[in-house]
Amino acid sequence: MDGLKLLNEVSVLTLWMAILLGLVQGVAEFLPISSSGHLTLLQHFFGMEEVDNLYNILLHFATLIAVCIAYRRDIAEMIMEFFRGVAALFSRRGAREPGRPPEARRLVMMVIVGTLPLFVVLPIEGLVEGLGNHPAVVALMLLVTGCILFLSDRLARGTKNARTATVKDALLVGVAQGIATIPGLSRSGTTISAGMMLGFDRKFAVRYSFLLSLPAVLGATLLQVVQAIGDESIDLSMLPKYLVGMVVAGVVGYFAIQLVKLLADKGKFGKFAYYCWVVGAVALVASFVIS
Repeated sequence: MDGLKLLNEVSVLTLWMAILLGLVQGVAEFLPISSSGHLTLLQHFFGMEEVDNLYNILLHFATLIAVCIAYRRDIAEMIMEFFRGVAALFSRRGAREPGRPPEARRLVMMVIVGTLPLFVVLPIEGLVEGLGNHPAVVALMLLVTGCILFLSDRLARGTKNARTATVKDALLVGVAQGIATIPGLSRSGTTISAGMMLGFDRKFAVRYSFLLSLPAVLGATLLQVVQAIGDESIDLSMLPKYLVGMVVAGVVGYFAIQLVKLLADKGKFGKFAYYCWVVGAVALVASFVIS
């Protein structure tokens, strides 16, 4: 009887852990507070076991779905314009088509250009991920994230949008995304702030940042899927807990996107800076006190 009770307690704890990780992923993936930084600090200071590869894949897939739902109209138009653009390249009429391309087609081009810097990071991916093994580095990056967010609110409102932003702008935001692969640096916070610094309209800075995340998250997810299949260590008994965590991550992630859009437009994006500074400072001190 006692053994059965203990087994049930472990099962409940495991389920709650799945929910907690889904909550952290959904909130921190989109709010500018760094999901990788929070998961690293939770694992180090609270003895949380490292998330298994399959669950990590599913959580990222859930947040990917949240972005697709939040920006479903943009994504549908971009897919259509992508194929129209390809068709135009192979047609004489398309080659002579006057004027600027449609907004959705320009967004496709900007997302492609903005994704290119990630290919520079790929050869040193292991080195970058290894920085997450050092809580002091993660804490410092959270402090840097706070500084970036604090400055973003003090920038003048930009006017650039999908029709007026340049290829150079897209590339520079992509470079910011590549730098933000360092654990503790917020991807959304860094790319949105970079867009604002380049003169993007605040709504467009948020919109472009989340659309830019799609190929990055999808590519990383596919790579992890290949690795998980190669490991051949999938435990189907854990599937119900995985699904619960995915639902939590997806739902929370969707509302986190809406919150970021609202706060960035109102010029209150930098409010997250204080949170990053507090967590970063506490974690930095703890990293030296706790061996």
